[in-house]
Amino acid sequence: MGKLEGKIALVTGASTGIGRAVAKLYASEGATVILTSNKSVGDGEATRSEIEKAGGDAVYFNAD
Repeated sequence: MGKLEGKIALVTGASTGIGRAVAKLYASEGATVILTSNKSVGDGEATRSEIEKAGGDAVYFNAD
């Protein structure tokens, strides 16, 4: 059981860089991750897909 099991994390800037790394870390610790970014929808969906392929739970919203 991860440290964040049962928690929900909202990560802004989650499509690239530090935001992406934080989102993946939170998911690996068991959090359901809500991803947002105002950049490329493709990059945000790629982050969501990576998390789900690793067994995590995530949803992506393109938002500014």
